[in-house]
Amino acid sequence: MTALLLLPLILPFLAPTLARRTLDRLAPATALWVLAASALALAGACVASLGALVLTGLLKLPVLATLGELVHPLRTASDYFAVPAAMAATGVLTLSVWTLARSAFRQARAFRTARTRADRRPAAGDLCVIESPDPDAYALPGRPHRIVVTTAMLRSLGPAEREALFAHERAHNRAGHHYFLAAAELAAHCHPALRTTRDTIRLAAERAADEAAAEVTGDRRLIATAIARAALAGSASTSTRPDFAPAATTGPVPQRVAALLAPTRARPRTTRRTAFLLVACTVLSVAAGAAGVVDFHHEVEVAQGEETP
Repeated sequence: MTALLLLPLILPFLAPTLARRTLDRLAPATALWVLAASALALAGACVASLGALVLTGLLKLPVLATLGELVHPLRTASDYFAVPAAMAATGVLTLSVWTLARSAFRQARAFRTARTRADRRPAAGDLCVIESPDPDAYALPGRPHRIVVTTAMLRSLGPAEREALFAHERAHNRAGHHYFLAAAELAAHCHPALRTTRDTIRLAAERAADEAAAEVTGDRRLIATAIARAALAGSASTSTRPDFAPAATTGPVPQRVAALLAPTRARPRTTRRTAFLLVACTVLSVAAGAAGVVDFHHEVEVAQGEETP
């Protein structure tokens, strides 16, 4: 049981490398779905395993064993391993809950501020212009969706570049990329290895919006120029937007520009093997976590005298 519960805690360390290679080998929009789903599944398996380890340690305490109606000792690995593992799992879960709650509070406050600020300004369709000396532009989720851009950002771009930037932000709203970014943020608080995967998911969202905007405008070089100039203009300013509000200026912009300017090539089927490895790693983690939790439940029923070993 314990070995199965440890596997979902180890496998996520493979995710950052596999996620980067998956993004390099799949279309950005497809990679975004694969990466976000894998991150959530790995995070869920990790939390389930940690929870089972915590309960294993708690049921070693006589008081809780009595409350759990255990008539036999819970059969586990050596107490010299099970108890310290339960203590460590308790600390990790507590830290994860604390950091997640703090991040959620901060993001909710930033979203309310950004939404109130946008709603107070007149909008031209989905476009909302904010008076600010700091260049910034981002896709703001909510009802209705908004493209928020500051006057300083508008002054930094030419007319064609502005339209390219708007096309990029509209692609974010149209595809609901804020959901993917929120999922990545949630997963990052469940396992430290998934923090790097969160950055890859953010890059995948920006690359997907870049490609969608390029299809709308029909000019990949224009999109590359627009995001490069927007990122350069906004590099010296600090944005107050929530992290799940995607923006054209985030992520490794030089890498995105290079991808837009590179010639489009067909991806051979063999290059998708990395994505299959990521999916296989995720499935193995979920299966091990589920098997460990089921085995833990069986041992609890045995200890309660409801089943035979």
